[in-house]
Amino acid sequence: MNSITVDTESAIRLGIFFGVFLLLAVAELVWPRRQPLRGKLHRWFTNITLSAFNSVLVRLLLPLAGVASASFAQQRGWGLFNVLEFPAWLEIALFVLLFDVTIYWQHRIYHLVPPLWRLHRVHHTDVDYDLTTGNRFHPLSFLLSSLIKIALVFLLGASVVAILISELLLNATSMFNHSNLRLPLALDNGLRKIIVTPDMHRIHHSVDPAEYNRNFGFNFTWWDYLFGSYLHSPQQAQASMPIGVAGFHGPHSSQLHRLLVQPLHKDG
Repeated sequence: MNSITVDTESAIRLGIFFGVFLLLAVAELVWPRRQPLRGKLHRWFTNITLSAFNSVLVRLLLPLAGVASASFAQQRGWGLFNVLEFPAWLEIALFVLLFDVTIYWQHRIYHLVPPLWRLHRVHHTDVDYDLTTGNRFHPLSFLLSSLIKIALVFLLGASVVAILISELLLNATSMFNHSNLRLPLALDNGLRKIIVTPDMHRIHHSVDPAEYNRNFGFNFTWWDYLFGSYLHSPQQAQASMPIGVAGFHGPHSSQLHRLLVQPLHKDG
C-alpha cells in the first residue's frame, strides 16, 4: 500500500468522491431537511467548479500534497512515526485522530483571525446547505489548509495509507455533514456521540455569530465536547433558521467571480 502513486491516489479519491456524492444526492432528494432558497443548478455549478479549480491548483502549486508528502517524509526518515516503532494499525489510528483534531483547531483559528475568516467566509456565504457546500472553499483557504496538512505529515511521518484514509474520511464526512439530509432524531443523537451529523454542523452555518462560532468539528464530535464548542440545538428550527453570513444574501453574492474577490470585503 505504501507504493500508492499520485495517479492511484487520484483514482481512489475520485471513485470515493463520486460514490459518496451520488449516494447523498439521492438521499437529499428522498429525505430533505430544508427547502432550498435558490436554484440548485447555479449553486452546484459554482460550488463544484470552485472545488475542481482548487484541486487542480493544489496539484500544480503543491506537488507534495496528499500521499506525496508521506512518501517524501518516509524516504528521509522525517517525523515521529519514522523514529518510534508503532504497529501499522496504531499508527493509522493515531494519525486519523491527530489529523482530525488539527482540522478542528485550524477551523477555529479561521474563525478567530479576521484575514483568515474572510477567506473562510466564502464557505459560509452559501445561503443554502447541501453536500456541495462541503466543497465550497476559497482557493487561498484551500491552499493554506493543504500546507497545514503537509506540515502535519512531515511532523508525524505518517504513512501513505494513513494520510489517504484521513483525507478520504475528511472528504466523505464533509459531504455527509453538509448534506440537506433529515435523519431520524434517535439516529442523529446516537451518531453525534461519535461523528458530526448534518443537523449538528448546520448550526455552524447559521447567520447568528453565537451559533456559527460553535460546532467546529468536521469528522469526530469529541473535540467540540472536549474544548467547549458544542451546541446541541439552534435558537430557530433547523428547517427554517437562516443560513449564511449577514450582508452576503444577495442573488449575485454567490457568483463565482464574486466569491474569488469576496475576502477583499468586510463583513456586511
